[in-house]
Amino acid sequence: MGLYRIMLVDDEEEVRKAIIHKMNWEQLGFVMVGDAENGQDALEKLEQMEPDVVMTDIRMPYMDGLTLTGKIREKYPSVKILIFSGYDDFEYAQRAIKLNAAEYILKPVNGEELAAILRRIKKNLDEEIEQRRNINMLQERYLSSLPILRELYLNDLVRMSADVGTIAPKLREYGINILDARKWLTAMIHVEQEEKAENQVFSEHQELIPISVRDFVEDYLRMHYRFVTFNSADGITVIIAVDESNTQTGLMNLLSDVCKESRRLLGVSITIGVGRSCDTLQEIGRSYRTCVDALGYRAIVGGGKVIYINDMEPVSRGKLQLDDKGEAELTAAIKFGPEELIESVIRNLAIKMDDAKVHARQYQVYMLSIVNSMIRLMQQYDLNISEMFDSGEQYTDMLDGLYCREEFAERLIPVARRMNEALNRERDNTTKQVIRQAKEYIRENYANPELSVEMLCRYLHMSPAYFSTVFKKETGQSYVNYLTEVRLNKAVELLSETDDKTYMIAQKVGYQEQNYFSYVFKKQYGVSPTKYRGPKGNG
Repeated sequence: MGLYRIMLVDDEEEVRKAIIHKMNWEQLGFVMVGDAENGQDALEKLEQMEPDVVMTDIRMPYMDGLTLTGKIREKYPSVKILIFSGYDDFEYAQRAIKLNAAEYILKPVNGEELAAILRRIKKNLDEEIEQRRNINMLQERYLSSLPILRELYLNDLVRMSADVGTIAPKLREYGINILDARKWLTAMIHVEQEEKAENQVFSEHQELIPISVRDFVEDYLRMHYRFVTFNSADGITVIIAVDESNTQTGLMNLLSDVCKESRRLLGVSITIGVGRSCDTLQEIGRSYRTCVDALGYRAIVGGGKVIYINDMEPVSRGKLQLDDKGEAELTAAIKFGPEELIESVIRNLAIKMDDAKVHARQYQVYMLSIVNSMIRLMQQYDLNISEMFDSGEQYTDMLDGLYCREEFAERLIPVARRMNEALNRERDNTTKQVIRQAKEYIRENYANPELSVEMLCRYLHMSPAYFSTVFKKETGQSYVNYLTEVRLNKAVELLSETDDKTYMIAQKVGYQEQNYFSYVFKKQYGVSPTKYRGPKGNG
């Protein structure tokens, strides 16, 4: 293991120096990343220093060690805390134990005793990390979660949200034997609701019906087909691989037998919707959608049987349309770029027209749907449509020249690029606007001692983690430093222009404790508020 990061908190500078210099930290497996004068100071430095261990005194001004320990436990539960004190007080020790402090020792700190304690803490840290990294344990956890991961992946596959490049490796990883088939199709099994209520066999165990049906279907298919079953949002789903030795007609007959036998043997009526076949697993989402559509015809043709989508809806050969996946890819490319992806997505959409054998009007409808998708995006983000099309005339007049099949991609790519640039500018402007709003909110609320980044982010409707990153990137300083700067600037103004006592000024700028205000002020300006003011004030 590498060196663990350790931070020291004590209000006595001499004590801090003595502890820091008396120990051979690297030999003990640690590196001293910094120190703090009190709990409040430590809390503000924790995020930046990211220590694995915090050594803190109990008795300190502004925030004592036990309060600091409690706050660390809330935000950084994995940090080890070593508490030392000059008070042999059993109550303190009890509270330290309740806060899950790693150690509690008395001052003055003995070097040998501290070294022994640090070795124990290092051993505990090593064991915790080793446990987290233990390959065997991770493998056991992975295997135990494999059925869940398998179901999640299959749902992603039929929703067409799985990475097409990972389909084969993932199916092998999950032990799903449906690769290398002639074609594939999806079936959806629906258990009729009245059977759930009236079935005598399962009358007291309704939750077992889907499990029993799934097992029954698997037993029937196993002898003839390669397949995988899983639960989806729409019901029990089956992806079936059709090989050279099987026929689709034979599959329909087999599924019809499944419906009949389920009624006879289980006393459960099921309806099976069968989708259109597809030539690649990348297209399995289309088959899935059509098997769900097939089940939708139950109200017309009745349940308890196989409903094949091709029987309900004739196949439209050479159909050309912008599907949800294509529109989502186009939208994502325009919103997030880069330019190479924008060009690639639009050219791929255009290539589909070369592969389709349809009427000329259908090409126009397809191109119109792509352009409409882009216009909806422009409207969603309030972009100037004429500017995006780079035309001084009305964009509706300009569109007439856009629907040229041969030039479609070349005309559309520059439009998409301008949209991407405009959205990037809008994001930058939004970020700057958020920072302006944040600064304004801080300037209006700095006097509130309860003001925190969480309170600010509730006002901005942002997550604290994202806001902190953006604020630091845009302003070059953390939220805490900026708030302190605002408060101290106002304090300087009050010291110069009023006769208010120091404790009143502290309260006016958001500090509940005059002593802590004086501490922060002196740390910034090198003198106390009273000295900064000079003979004019009396503190």
